[in-house]
Amino acid sequence: MPEAPSLDLVLRRNSIERLKRETFPLDVIDYLPDLIERGYEAVSEDDIVRLQWYGLYHDKPKVGYFMMRIKVPSGILRPAALRTIGELAVQYGRDYAELSTRQNVQLHWIRLDHLPDVFATLDKAGISTLGGCGDTVRNITGCPVAGIDAEELFDARPLIEEAAGFFYGNREYSDLPRKHKITISTCAYQCNAPELNCITLIGTRQGGQFGYALRLGGGLSATPRIARTIGVFIPCDEALEVTRAILDGWKEDLKYRLSRVKARLKFMVDDYGPQGMRELIEKRLGRRLIDLEEEPRPIGETEHMGVHQQKQPGLSYVGFPVYLGQVTGQQMLRIADLVESLGGDVRLTRQQNFIVTGVPNDRLDETIRAVDDIGFTLNVSRHHASGIACTGEPLCNYAVAETKGKLDEIIQHVEQTFGRAADDVRIHVDGCPHACAHHWTGDIGLQGTTARERTAGGEKIQAYEIFLRGGLGPDAEIGKSVLRRVPSDQAKYYVERLIRGYLEQRQEGERFRDFCRRLSDEELSAIAHGGERELVGAAD
Repeated sequence: MPEAPSLDLVLRRNSIERLKRETFPLDVIDYLPDLIERGYEAVSEDDIVRLQWYGLYHDKPKVGYFMMRIKVPSGILRPAALRTIGELAVQYGRDYAELSTRQNVQLHWIRLDHLPDVFATLDKAGISTLGGCGDTVRNITGCPVAGIDAEELFDARPLIEEAAGFFYGNREYSDLPRKHKITISTCAYQCNAPELNCITLIGTRQGGQFGYALRLGGGLSATPRIARTIGVFIPCDEALEVTRAILDGWKEDLKYRLSRVKARLKFMVDDYGPQGMRELIEKRLGRRLIDLEEEPRPIGETEHMGVHQQKQPGLSYVGFPVYLGQVTGQQMLRIADLVESLGGDVRLTRQQNFIVTGVPNDRLDETIRAVDDIGFTLNVSRHHASGIACTGEPLCNYAVAETKGKLDEIIQHVEQTFGRAADDVRIHVDGCPHACAHHWTGDIGLQGTTARERTAGGEKIQAYEIFLRGGLGPDAEIGKSVLRRVPSDQAKYYVERLIRGYLEQRQEGERFRDFCRRLSDEELSAIAHGGERELVGAAD
């Protein structure tokens, strides 16, 4: 291992580490009234960064509006909490909100002078933005139907609630080298993307005891990694202790603070390997961990959409697609009223959808009609549930291309061209390499970029790289950029030709990702450009 740098070197090299030591980011709340009084234009860039610890990022353009990220552990929302978020969206966020791939709710157009009332309102409702952004433990994700799913191994909610209660707003864990992502689930389908998190706890049973298998080092952004199994079994009552030990070992090692680019836990796992990470954890715990006998595997894929019987007799849950992950404040208010009348709650999914739980079986049809009337119908293609787009243009400062509008354009074109025949192809669209929409692991992933050419006025032209072969599950794999700088106005046609090639040339039982893995880059490129018929034989 490389020798750890000195703290002095870290502070000279890393401006964010220096900023955190000059004024701890959580303390920005103490002088927020002064920032508001002086006005947005007078707020230093350092304090803008510190506001990230309260779930705030600049909206684009940078003229005083912020995106606010509200954390929802495992996506579980009581109706009163959803109503609170809806009211804030109506009052401050232009009646608009987004559901995210970490089961958060994001509001936009929040101003500094809104924050005291917004924070007080959220606090009263038991909701938090603390650590929604910044070098913190981000929202702890899980299966959205934890505790009610008839197929789950056991209920993970007690651990999720304990971990969220411990980490959220904890100063000791609000000065991490970078953001940190944890997921905890016992879902039989592993719907929570365990492959993509820094720390993953997967429910299993060993020796008659319930507990968790551990994986470490997953993550996307510009340097994607699939989480690696550590080969240990963690009893339920030891899970938080083990999680703390991992975080402690990472955050105390200064070599992961020297460079922001190399500050994620995945790089520590790269350096130490699974066995080395196990030894580090055991050293901190002062004991040996239990060997895992068998790695738990998913039984299939699901987005938990549609009607499902709960483990509670006489009740069902219903998953509703949220097209493009967009919802209005007024819709949230109506959903909250409906769910409250049922005695259930609302669950947010990784695919940017929502689930209504606790529906009495004799009120299923009534509930589905009511939600349809609010604007969310079950009678749509699977693309409405599986298609994912990040915030993108025009609101995200990192995005260089449109995302939600582009996904809408592509889905409409695919549906018009193929009907429901292409329902199993998952399309993800990101506006930049940060990969909030997980383009690396979609069947067809698009990442915004720019064309080499410019407009006559010298403006950049939006384009996309197209990633193929990615996917989650037992054969999880990071996708590869097969097509570069596809012009924005041509993207839907490239997607159409790839899907057409798949539908015409797939082998029996072959998924889209398997089809792409069977063909070479050159063959896939030829299909996307319209030369598939000349290459049918070459794929055999």
